[in-house]
Amino acid sequence: MARIACVGITVLDRIWYLNDLPGEGGKYVANNYKEVGGGPAATAAVAAAKLGAEVDFIGRVGDDDTGKSVLSELESLGVKTRYTRVFSGARSSHSGVFVDAHGERIIVNYPGPELPACADWLQAIDFSQWDVVLADVRWHDGAKQAFTQARQHRVTTLLDGDTTPQDISDLVALSDHAVFSSPGLQRLTASKAPAEALKRAQTLTGGLVYVTQGSDGCYWLKNGTLCHQPGFSVKVIDTTGAGDVFHGAMAVGLAQQAPTEEVVRFASAVAALKCTRPGGRDGIPDCDQTRSFLSLFV
Repeated sequence: MARIACVGITVLDRIWYLNDLPGEGGKYVANNYKEVGGGPAATAAVAAAKLGAEVDFIGRVGDDDTGKSVLSELESLGVKTRYTRVFSGARSSHSGVFVDAHGERIIVNYPGPELPACADWLQAIDFSQWDVVLADVRWHDGAKQAFTQARQHRVTTLLDGDTTPQDISDLVALSDHAVFSSPGLQRLTASKAPAEALKRAQTLTGGLVYVTQGSDGCYWLKNGTLCHQPGFSVKVIDTTGAGDVFHGAMAVGLAQQAPTEEVVRFASAVAALKCTRPGGRDGIPDCDQTRSFLSLFV
């Protein structure tokens, strides 16, 4: 069984479903509403657990109702939270998510302002117990501390390189696999062209660099050559969490030491299937469902 740690943030997502995304100020009526757990590393952890891995989520929450809710949901979905720290008097992170009829969304996140950025307490954790350590960029100090310890034990590191106000060059340097969102890669490299942007990112790390581009699939560099996995054609209901799910599935593939092309194809299929159902986690498939789906494209 693959053993994976996911380090970063966990969030309560409040999701409103509308016909169209708001384009200006005014009043709007939602067709549906959900409250579910979210956050890049936390949702990646759920995906990895759904795919059969043994998973720990390592992060920070407040001792408020939101913190209790998101940790309870993670545990119910098979993700261990034994290393997550609960801070007294702190507010947990939550987001407002607006999803239109085509599955596109707007996310507004409110990070828990009282959650300490310091990650020194991660030093007490034995990172040698995992095959892969995945981290998002929303808790920079946590990602840096986790990756530093993981590399000391020769444990594979996987970075979710999404957008963040901070410079993530030091996290990229510590990554064996840096998988960027398109906006995240553009922010890091100041280049919109995937090939050029990936080449610039490659100068920061000895690992592999990738960029996911929604329905256009995933691009990555292998020995300086640009490789491409096209996106799978599905009926999109909700893209919320698709990138997070991709990272979780990729962590599973890397833990199983599969070839890069197979890992990316597998992760792409898992993310595509997730988009066929509403919410960031409800549509995450298991391994059997993913293999059945992939068999249609042989």
